[in-house]
Amino acid sequence: MTTGLPGTGAAPGIVAIVLVTVATLALGAYGLRLSRTTSDFMVASRAVGPRMNAAAVSGEYLSAASFLGAAGLLLAFGAEMLWYPVGWTAGYLVLLVLVAAPLRRSGAYTLPDFAEARLGSRAVRRTCALLVVAIGWLYLLPQFQGAGITLASAVGGPGWLGPVVVAVVVLVNVTAGGMRSITLVQAFQYWLKLTALLVPAAVLLVVWWGDGRPGDPASTAATTAWSVPLADGGAQGLYLTYSLIAATFLGTMGLPHVVVRFYTNPDGRAARRTTLLVLVLLGVFYLLPPVYAGLARVYAPGLADSGSDGLVLELPGLVVPGLGGDVLTGMVVGGAFAAFLSTSSGLAIAVAGVLSQDVFTRPFRGTRLSGVAGFRAGAVVAVVVPAGVALTGSGAGVATTVGLAFAVAASTFCPLLVLGIWWRGLTPAGAISGLLAGGVGSSAAALVTLYTPASDGWSDVLLRQPAAWSAPLAAIVMVGVSFATRRTIPAHTNRLMVRLHTPEAVVLDRG
Repeated sequence: MTTGLPGTGAAPGIVAIVLVTVATLALGAYGLRLSRTTSDFMVASRAVGPRMNAAAVSGEYLSAASFLGAAGLLLAFGAEMLWYPVGWTAGYLVLLVLVAAPLRRSGAYTLPDFAEARLGSRAVRRTCALLVVAIGWLYLLPQFQGAGITLASAVGGPGWLGPVVVAVVVLVNVTAGGMRSITLVQAFQYWLKLTALLVPAAVLLVVWWGDGRPGDPASTAATTAWSVPLADGGAQGLYLTYSLIAATFLGTMGLPHVVVRFYTNPDGRAARRTTLLVLVLLGVFYLLPPVYAGLARVYAPGLADSGSDGLVLELPGLVVPGLGGDVLTGMVVGGAFAAFLSTSSGLAIAVAGVLSQDVFTRPFRGTRLSGVAGFRAGAVVAVVVPAGVALTGSGAGVATTVGLAFAVAASTFCPLLVLGIWWRGLTPAGAISGLLAGGVGSSAAALVTLYTPASDGWSDVLLRQPAAWSAPLAAIVMVGVSFATRRTIPAHTNRLMVRLHTPEAVVLDRG
């Protein structure tokens, strides 16, 4: 990775980062005026409308992997990597059909809240709390990595600067106003990120057209191999493709920072409308990374070998010289920085909510933190730990690390939510067994991927993309153990299932 953009100074990047930071803190301060209660901090008092919530969901969901990693993967590996943006978007279809409305009707604040309400077990709650923290930290890691890449590329700063800056800004916003403040920030940052990619992409396409459309597949066969949509490598390549699809399609519903957003809707109908709008907003955004990858194939093919995560940051300066390139570079740097801030904020809130309820409310050395104080303490732990890990460095790319977080979510909370919402036979023992089977398997695979070099062979392939086996394993174990312990089905199950599946309008009419 280079330490500066070709032909530019550090000024555009610095200006963009300062403007995004100031706007983020200003919106957070405005939201602070509305944040008073614990409910404000954790779920914005469940008063966020579908349009605002959809923009906020999209803002926090479009992370470093979406803004930087997707285009880089497309450049390096070709059209097979389109499964990443396709899966990240299509996962909301599964969320819409199976989870969104019932989860909101549960009345929970967090995933552990839902698990305990459904199964009546503190052990299940503690297991879920541990997994939320693990997934949140694994997903926060690439946000801090991406921030380091951005600041090193845009302003020539040291690698530690990006994680530190993002951690500080996120902590200020999250601890000051919680979910109420972050909702405004994330909604704004979605439109900022979309503009930051769309305007430079349009300019680059105009330049490409003016250059005679070099590399156009209609006039040359040079890009034919890149356009093949399935992986090379025979059976291993096919497995990797299907496992990636499983991770992205199923992992969305298990991501704690996504799920917590649906608790902020007023009711189940609003949660469904939010999900539909999210599909539209994400679909528009994901049209753009392939444009950058395709243009980089023409103008900067060497980026595929020198660090493709920096493609979006470096391409405008390579294609458009002078002041125009500086302005476009500043835009994408600002958008990238907004991506780290918005996703990190959502993850920090999700992890902080769990820590505040399941760790800091318990006596520790004679003290007990509760309410807003516990939430703020949880936010500090939620941010500081992954930021510290990011400073140690890892060989995995940004999108790869995010993909592993999706795999762990698909292997744990996906089967728990689907079975918990739609099958009354789920038992506490079945839930814990399935969570451990899927969580241990996929987490071990994530650690191997992050900290060991790649090698040939099926064992390495299975570990580096585990969702195709770990998600079915978790579901099978949950069902099997639940059948073996069916006498322990909680007594309140039928009553809660009616609550999950009864529209609010019916309840109001009966009242």
